[in-house]
Amino acid sequence: MKGLVIILITVFFLGLPLAVEAKIKTMTVEYKDGDVTLEGYLAYNAALKGKLPAVLIVHEWNGLGAYVKRRAIQIAELGYVVLAIDIYGKGIRPTTTEEMSKQAGVYNADRPLMRRRALAGLAQALKYPFVDPAKIAAMGYCFGGCVVLEMARAGADLAGVVSFHGTLDTPHPEETKGIKAKILVQHGADDPFTSQEQIITFQNEMRRAKADWQMFIYGSAVHGFTNPANGDDPSKGLAYNKDADVRSWLAMKAFYREIFR
Repeated sequence: MKGLVIILITVFFLGLPLAVEAKIKTMTVEYKDGDVTLEGYLAYNAALKGKLPAVLIVHEWNGLGAYVKRRAIQIAELGYVVLAIDIYGKGIRPTTTEEMSKQAGVYNADRPLMRRRALAGLAQALKYPFVDPAKIAAMGYCFGGCVVLEMARAGADLAGVVSFHGTLDTPHPEETKGIKAKILVQHGADDPFTSQEQIITFQNEMRRAKADWQMFIYGSAVHGFTNPANGDDPSKGLAYNKDADVRSWLAMKAFYREIFR
């Protein structure tokens, strides 16, 4: 009995959730950006009641696929409502490097369009009655990391954003202001696709904008360090790194505990 009391007191003061059996429900959801149909992926623990914090996930440059869906389920198991959003549009899921580069290039070259597609996903998340509108975050991998940083730059009403090995550049960094979201950037120290100049430019951008930001840099990690499908050869510039994957996941969990407190 004494042990149970101690556990309950610890849960109360630390804000730790009591164990609830995970009953993860998933479904494909359609929503719109103007006349364009987008196809997202919703995951949540149906055993949890009341309004819950929500996390948007933005896909890599190959579009919304198996990897992001797996991550969505993992985050739903933490007790959050998760909506993996679609930037490209329903049925647009490139499979070759050339096609991926072309699709991502459309949005990299048109940041207002990128932001609008992302904000359409946020609007969809706000429609669910079990989502707490004051507790929404966004996270993204590679291309998706760039997208969530653009959401923050746009002043989206988010509690926080997390970029995993995402690109950091934006066309007009000097214009960034009004950031509401706290920012966590998780970056590979040896990522060949982001120069040191881009890192410094991003950091100065955040300073000028007076953003609440932090940046974790993982030694020996290259681009795409969270995805096992990228293989284990860092000489290619794209490779999985187990240590960086685990450490960045733990950092993300701590970040969400902070912003959703």
